[in-house]
Amino acid sequence: MTTYVLVPGAWHGPWAWERVVPLLERSGARAVTPDLTYDRDAGLDDHVAEVVAALDAGDGDVVLVGHSYGGLVARQAADVRPVEHVVLVDGWAGPDGSSMFTLAPDAFGKAMLAAADGWRIPPPAPELFGVGAPEDVRWLKERLRPHPLRTFTDPTRLTGAVDRIPGTGIHCRPQTYPFDRFAQAVGYRTISVEGPHDVMLTAPELLAGLLLDVRMVQNQEARGLE
Repeated sequence: MTTYVLVPGAWHGPWAWERVVPLLERSGARAVTPDLTYDRDAGLDDHVAEVVAALDAGDGDVVLVGHSYGGLVARQAADVRPVEHVVLVDGWAGPDGSSMFTLAPDAFGKAMLAAADGWRIPPPAPELFGVGAPEDVRWLKERLRPHPLRTFTDPTRLTGAVDRIPGTGIHCRPQTYPFDRFAQAVGYRTISVEGPHDVMLTAPELLAGLLLDVRMVQNQEARGLE
């Protein structure tokens, strides 16, 4: 059985995947959605440790999925606990020492620092995640939470082990940031989809299908069929 460990992006929580989880489970897979700590002292390493704990509890082959900021968390977690496949969904990614602030344009960092309320960054408007339907905007606004600023400045710590794990970068169009280039730069194949940054909310069937395809490709590669 394949276990999907689904890491949410900044300002999001496990609920971000609740429309995708039943679709994966219907296929016979298992889905785990770790809840990342969002208190004053939380840093990137804390989030990585929480994902590693979820990996340790996984059964069978594990596909580790990181959305947006969760891409940095997922790659460092996979560097600590190797998995079968890493998937970035509009995910930030880079070499050892990368952080959100080193990968993003300067304007992004300045905007986050200006918006920060001390140690935390209030959530942006739901529309900035590409969510437009009024019911989805309300649903998302009720759930978004302030994100610890430190996790955006902490650098990733990678030994290179994660670079030996196959990976896929799913990037949404129209693009907000060059997520396709981030994935290509770390050696991942890329898949383009039409949809907003929060595609797991607006098109869960599409995303679940892509994640299941990743599992099938991985199984074929393991058998030497590709």
